[in-house]
Amino acid sequence: MRALNAFLADTHGPRDFIRAGHIPAELVLRNPEFVADMIRLAEPGNAYTHIAGIDIVRTGPSNFVVLEDNCRTPSGVAYMLENRDVMKRLFPELFSTHRVRPVAHYPEELLQTLRSAAPRKTQDDPVVVLLTPGQFNSANYEHSFLADEMGIELVEGPDLIVDDGFVHMRTTRGLRRVDVVYRRVDDSFLDPLAFRADSMSGVPGLMAAYRAGNVTIANAVGTGTADDKAIYCYVPQMIRFVLGEEPLLEKFPPWQCGNQDDYGYVLEHLPELVVKDVNGSGGHGMLVGPHLSRETIAEPRQKIVASPARYSAQPP
Repeated sequence: MRALNAFLADTHGPRDFIRAGHIPAELVLRNPEFVADMIRLAEPGNAYTHIAGIDIVRTGPSNFVVLEDNCRTPSGVAYMLENRDVMKRLFPELFSTHRVRPVAHYPEELLQTLRSAAPRKTQDDPVVVLLTPGQFNSANYEHSFLADEMGIELVEGPDLIVDDGFVHMRTTRGLRRVDVVYRRVDDSFLDPLAFRADSMSGVPGLMAAYRAGNVTIANAVGTGTADDKAIYCYVPQMIRFVLGEEPLLEKFPPWQCGNQDDYGYVLEHLPELVVKDVNGSGGHGMLVGPHLSRETIAEPRQKIVASPARYSAQPP
């Protein structure tokens, strides 16, 4: 994560990683998740991804492999916390006979992380809110659960207003300044003045307050560049280049359909592979070949043929 955050800082700054020839410039600068508004916008502590969801699989007794990186708006930790609570009730003997590390402190650590990311010009006790798209979002349960556990307000776009360059929350006692927005809204819906004009989930003027350094957005805008499935292949080089260290975890080298040899292999073995949209997140655009019939596999095959560079593949 230190390397990925350093990569994001470098991408929006000097671009030394690109200049050194470690990654093709077009893979970064033409990435759909790259946000030009973030150029030369320094994040407190160079933390662009404050909360990360790194998918790890176990391939042997002591061998763990990184399957993919999730740096935008990672989801699902609330279900892990609730699952642990249920497990403790159903199988108390497991916890009495084994040294199981607790996880209940996660919301407290999350709140500390968010507060530590507050802008320098913040008030003494930073005000943190969780911005949700609303009750019809599939992860709404998690949003309300985490807000409740952290003791912060759960807000939607209309609950926030930008005034004089600062973000404020509407309350029954009037406006209250907000320092950190833990957003669970995608980049394109965050601010209708900067991105999609038809967004009803965002806050008009939020990006202007962000660029002025008056509010922190966690995770930062544009972090999707770092969890692109094509950029995933370059993380070991990032670790060596930025940190001067060797990676401790292996990665599953995917077949990149933009590469002619890989493209041929993927089409030939499509029923045996998991194929992902390189810009996708949350499982969107994913094809699990072994679960599809000959009839249903025809459509995704056509999509790969039409835009090979958009897809990569891994073993199930």
